[in-house]
Amino acid sequence: MILFSILILILAMALPSINTYLNSTQISRITSIVLLYAGVLSFNTIFIQSIGSGIGIYNGLFHVTVVSQLIEILLLVVGALILFSWPLLKTTSISIIKSVTSSNTVRNNYEEKEKDYINISEYASEYSIIILFSVLGSSLLISSADLISMYLSIELQSFGLYILASLYRNSEKATSAGLKYFLLGGLSSCIILLGAALIYAFTGLTNFESIYSLSSVSDTNNILQGLSLGMILIFVGFLFKISAAPLHNWAPDVYDDTPTIVTIWLTIMAKISIIVLLLEFYTQIGFIGGVTSMFITSGGFVEIINNINSISNSLLEAGNGLVVYPISLLNIDLDTSYVGNGENVIKNLLLISSILSLIIGTVVGLAQTKVKRLLAYSTISHVGFMLLALAINTEQSIDSLLFYLIQYTITNLNVFLIIIALSYVIFDNFKTSDNNRNLKIKDIKYISDLKGQFFNNPVLSLSLTICLFSMAGTPPFIGFFSKQFVLYSAVQSGYFFMSIIAIIVSVVSASYYLKIIKVLHTENETNSNKIEKETSNGFVLTNNHSFLISTLTLTILLFILKPSLVLNSTQLLSLSLFNF
Repeated sequence: MILFSILILILAMALPSINTYLNSTQISRITSIVLLYAGVLSFNTIFIQSIGSGIGIYNGLFHVTVVSQLIEILLLVVGALILFSWPLLKTTSISIIKSVTSSNTVRNNYEEKEKDYINISEYASEYSIIILFSVLGSSLLISSADLISMYLSIELQSFGLYILASLYRNSEKATSAGLKYFLLGGLSSCIILLGAALIYAFTGLTNFESIYSLSSVSDTNNILQGLSLGMILIFVGFLFKISAAPLHNWAPDVYDDTPTIVTIWLTIMAKISIIVLLLEFYTQIGFIGGVTSMFITSGGFVEIINNINSISNSLLEAGNGLVVYPISLLNIDLDTSYVGNGENVIKNLLLISSILSLIIGTVVGLAQTKVKRLLAYSTISHVGFMLLALAINTEQSIDSLLFYLIQYTITNLNVFLIIIALSYVIFDNFKTSDNNRNLKIKDIKYISDLKGQFFNNPVLSLSLTICLFSMAGTPPFIGFFSKQFVLYSAVQSGYFFMSIIAIIVSVVSASYYLKIIKVLHTENETNSNKIEKETSNGFVLTNNHSFLISTLTLTILLFILKPSLVLNSTQLLSLSLFNF
């Protein structure tokens, strides 16, 4: 569906007879409808009976499961909602500065403004098509079941993001951000490719299930060591792409220099698909849980159990002649290179990245004065929570990971939608001519730009306040429950030190969220220098945009009244990963 839509849109833009009748608003709305319709088609596939255990397509390159389909629906719906934030252009009035008295002053004021304002109308068509390419790559990535399809999908998604970051070619900062993102993203892709090449060199396989089967029966140290090293490199490359510490340095610069309408895409969509791939890749390769116990059947056969994480120190009767023994009580000499060696290394890698992300995302975020840089470090801190849940590797922690991913998507989407909406109403967005082809827009850069907005735009300010409280983990908002579930699963699994660090950084991070809230509710000292405008600006906040902000805000605020839908869904998905 998405591929056909891309071809049709490219053809429509190439034909002058059709292109003349399409403006930027229509193209963005068409793209939104395409994504929503693709989401409906993905929802229908869930009712296929065999989808539970998974369906291999394209000769096993992709594996469609319930998890991949539900996450794909989330991707498509969120992508459609992001497109609603594209500005709707007014055609009736523009801003007129009354205080100007001479043509020279007009020219000087315009030239000064043009340095900070970004021409947004001429890039609408490119933005929509590139978004479709990126969504296609994300959808394929979460269903990848082969090293080849995994690499091609991540590259398709990444190239779309590189182009989006440098889409505004007239902006030096956007071009610099896109170049930096491309160079560092290319480095991470090389690391992923090197890891995949090592796995193929040592195993001769590229299919995830085949690699798992080989590693389960092989007792050759060379194969297992090569497989472990390849997986470590792949995980490092993906941690780089989701800006997990200490591989995070590129994220604040790229997020701050790109326009907000692009930053919202980089912050949300790139994270969802990669984290879900790490989860499914971690599961399919067979490193969830590690080797902790063995069971001996009544016939005397010995098998290793990978997914028992809460076994006691005494013998447990499992019924039907089955007795479960912790390995520590068995006098059996197991080959340590075989028993969970790769899993332990990757788990330690995730834990180290998690604790660094939590600390760096919180401490460095305290010193930020720019809104998007602060939100970039906030994202790094949230990634730390998700990596902690992934590293624990129990049914409960995977449940908390999926729930955290959903609330992170909802909250960040709403925050950036509100920031975009405030940029429409705060700044004097203007036209350079009588037509709509050169409309300019200015982003909110500094936290001080939000000063006193509660008195000018109380509804948007209250919505932003609710989102920030949720991101800080304040009850009874949805963000509190997501952090609670991750911390509870960490404590239940014995990760007490990580839990203490996570609690401390949650408390500390609340201070920089409160800093934004304080600025929002602080009235300006004087309005004497404010330029008087005859009419409103060149952009209008659409009904869809306003309705979306209100809906997401109510979801964050009233989640506690009806939590069963999301919680039951994430619990079933986590159980399916362990049982199928």
